[in-house]
Amino acid sequence: MRAVVVIPTYNEAATLRRVVESVRATGRAHALVVDDASPDGTGALADWLAERDYGVHVLHRERKDGLGAAYRAGMTWALASGYDAIGQMDADASHDPADVPRLLDSLHNADLVIGSRYVPGGGVRNWPRSRQLLSRGGNAYVRLWTGLPVADATAGFRVFRRQTLAALDVDDLRSDGYSFQIELALRTYASGFRVVEIPITFMERTDGESKMSRSIVAEALWRVPRWAIGWRRGPVALDDRSVAAAPRDQTVSPGPA
Repeated sequence: MRAVVVIPTYNEAATLRRVVESVRATGRAHALVVDDASPDGTGALADWLAERDYGVHVLHRERKDGLGAAYRAGMTWALASGYDAIGQMDADASHDPADVPRLLDSLHNADLVIGSRYVPGGGVRNWPRSRQLLSRGGNAYVRLWTGLPVADATAGFRVFRRQTLAALDVDDLRSDGYSFQIELALRTYASGFRVVEIPITFMERTDGESKMSRSIVAEALWRVPRWAIGWRRGPVALDDRSVAAAPRDQTVSPGPA
């Protein structure tokens, strides 16, 4: 199964090489860097990495246009390029690339696998209490409004089967930041695809600056209740395209990229 991890960047030159090379070192996935015209040279560094490794690819965007837009561009490229598994992770080394194989292996019976901070075995290191409260509160807010049975709907470390993303119509997604992650999880579950969470440890970044802002939080606050309108709580019937709906002898475990 061919896999690629989409890594959006804006001013991440300090950590990008380490993250991309670590993803490639797993032997399980290619890396796609989606750079929003970073003024710190991130885009040039990504090009240099791509010149040295056939499994590294780069999309250059003309301006900083938001996390959601970067992921939409990257996912659209990955679908058009024929990848079977499409992942996403941060470029700031807060996610451990060594966990990529575990996420891919978990796709044997799931359509979306989330690397979760808030399931048993998961956790967060070096986050200030204020960020922990904001994150946990945001996830509680999502569950309160929607009943989505996901502990970490705002997590940015995930892998999808291509059939899942193709069914969701990625180009139709318009949210950003936390909201983009929430919308993807909601749409995946509501469309009848199986969502599985596995524990990961999230590390606070040590280089660069956080992209979190009040506008990102505000977007989630108004979008979640809007999505909740008409949301049917309770179990959702599996989509026929879900790997969980296939006979056991037809499921395929992800292999090397």
